[in-house]
Amino acid sequence: MTDPRSILADLFVADGPRPEYADAFQVFAPLIGSWDLDVRWYDESGAVARRTEGEWHFGWALDGRALADIWITPSRARREVDGDGEWGLSIRLYDSELKAFRSTWMGPKHAFVMTFIGHHGDDWITLEAREPTAYKTRWGFTNITPTTFDWHNEDETEDGTVTLRQTFAATRMDRPA
Repeated sequence: MTDPRSILADLFVADGPRPEYADAFQVFAPLIGSWDLDVRWYDESGAVARRTEGEWHFGWALDGRALADIWITPSRARREVDGDGEWGLSIRLYDSELKAFRSTWMGPKHAFVMTFIGHHGDDWITLEAREPTAYKTRWGFTNITPTTFDWHNEDETEDGTVTLRQTFAATRMDRPA
């Protein structure tokens, strides 16, 4: 009997982006691999309210037509100490008509789903939430290098007030091939 996990993994994971997507996905190429995270949540005053270790794993997916990532906080190694947290899955697709990325994040613990439109520069990627809420949620990757990057989650109200909610300081666990 064939193991359904092996089939699903084989169908989901790709060796790289398809040639027609290689240029569009180039901004994400430095993120491919596994990362240790220093995770911080902030209170309304901007002070660190909670801190833990996490992990984040990026890879090509769906026949090279997408980029997938899974972040885990607290990390699997810290769960016995820090408790059960969240495993978040993102799937990112390039939309050639928008000349932007469509990204969907799913957090199964609370059945939370967010969709984003993403834009980028040389060493940054910004994802803006698509759902209408009382504020605009923005996720950003900045300071992307081969061995580190920063990520932040912030909300902006209609009057332009920005509140930092969470940050990840990422350090590569492995080296790119």
